[in-house]
Amino acid sequence: MIKTLSVLFHNGRQFIPDVINASLKPPFRGRPIITNVKIDEKKAVELCPVGAISRNPFSIDLGKCVFCGECSIEFPEKIIFTQDYKLATNIRERLIIKEGEDIPITIDKSQIRPDIKKICKKSLKLREISAAGDNSAEWEMNASNNVQFDISRYGIEFVASPRHADGILITGPISQNMAKAVEICYDATPEPQIIILAGTDAISGGIFNGSRAICRDFIKNNHIDLYIPGNPPHPLTIINGLLNLID
Repeated sequence: MIKTLSVLFHNGRQFIPDVINASLKPPFRGRPIITNVKIDEKKAVELCPVGAISRNPFSIDLGKCVFCGECSIEFPEKIIFTQDYKLATNIRERLIIKEGEDIPITIDKSQIRPDIKKICKKSLKLREISAAGDNSAEWEMNASNNVQFDISRYGIEFVASPRHADGILITGPISQNMAKAVEICYDATPEPQIIILAGTDAISGGIFNGSRAICRDFIKNNHIDLYIPGNPPHPLTIINGLLNLID
């Protein structure tokens, strides 16, 4: 008994009872805050490896950001990464963080399709598609269902067949070789055919953006129901985003 208690004390509590109000500590990088401190904005833009930083107004696009932290290291008084992991939204423009704003990223409930609210309330089945991903986002998807995060307690599960799913969750930038497979999987999914993009690569192409090896036609031609940024997205980001979509 004493040995068991000693192990529990050493390891801490594995199970997270409240994933909505859980807190994370550094070095986790979540939603950034851009202060009004003056810097060499051109240098900051050139520093970003994926073109996530823009000028006029000075901003960071979390749909492109790989959360490397180089900008905050170079300009610590200008760019501050918080531990706010609630980054998912159904409005692409809300992923753009602007100078002088400290606004939480949220889902616009009025923009959630009525059939999603009707069919997926309290339950959501998804077919995950690794469309040329690097396995980092896929690992976090798996982690969201481990003993710590236990996403299945909310009725959210990943299924083997698209015919058993309410929609698809895409990771990876979608390579030319995977473009047709994504279309086939989506077509096999029954209504409401939800589309979720998880991770920077899926949302914008990430470091592969502009490469002739990827094909973004599916993203351009279909309505996206949820964007989950991160490189890779944290399990708490994933879970909270999915819960907000069906709650």
